[in-house]
Amino acid sequence: MDAKKQLLYDYIQENSKNITDMWLSLREEKKGSIYSADADPAYEKLLREQNTFTNRTVSSALLDDEDIFKENMEEWAITVAESRVDSNTPIFQVLEALSNVRETYWHFVEKFIKENRSEVTTDDVLKWSTIINKAFDKLIYKFSEQYYELTRRRLVAQQSLINELGTPVIPVKDDTAVLPLIGNIDTERARILLEEVPKKCAKENIEHLFIDLSGVAIIDTMVAHQIFSLTTALKLLGVKSTISGISPEVAQTSIQLGQDFTGINTYGTLKQALKRQDIE
Repeated sequence: MDAKKQLLYDYIQENSKNITDMWLSLREEKKGSIYSADADPAYEKLLREQNTFTNRTVSSALLDDEDIFKENMEEWAITVAESRVDSNTPIFQVLEALSNVRETYWHFVEKFIKENRSEVTTDDVLKWSTIINKAFDKLIYKFSEQYYELTRRRLVAQQSLINELGTPVIPVKDDTAVLPLIGNIDTERARILLEEVPKKCAKENIEHLFIDLSGVAIIDTMVAHQIFSLTTALKLLGVKSTISGISPEVAQTSIQLGQDFTGINTYGTLKQALKRQDIE
């Protein structure tokens, strides 16, 4: 690293606290934002630490050692992305904050150039501009990548939980269980039911499943078709199905459409179904 670039690097490190102070002073009041001027003091402490890390990471690009910068960038991106996802900070707020970080950082670079104008050349400024701006661009890209990946993982985990809660196979007696369905059953939910319920029955060694539709908002022929598909899949696994909460009218219409429920016991309520099958 040439002497002037080393001087710039040292200058930024020496003024790290001043850079962070200036950046924090640019904050405005934004309700519910980690970047708000009136946010919890704990957030200010966190932002101060992370901005110091940001300045150090960008400055490491001046060291002519790509490995050092890359290592710092990876750690920085993971640290900041996890923090922002945990605080439910929208990505546009982070990008706005990083724009202010870049502006503040450049303010001190310009200050260094003015203080050393007799030694700093136009070529020096152009080289530093390329290095620093490229470093910020890489940080933003890497942060966005990490933020997306963390968000995606959380969505997948949440969807798995929703799927689990939406297909509650509840054992009530040895090899017998109840599947209480609540809410609307659309195409996606029907797909999940067909995938998850047979698996759960096989895992729990269920031989008789009571499917209660009392909590389903709309029970039409489409829902009946989906339930029929589920009972067919269960039958192939040797699981007997009993349905409660389905009206005689829907059952009759389903039969007319070729969905034969004649081999499946149906009851008006789950209580009746359990009582008739001596489960209560």
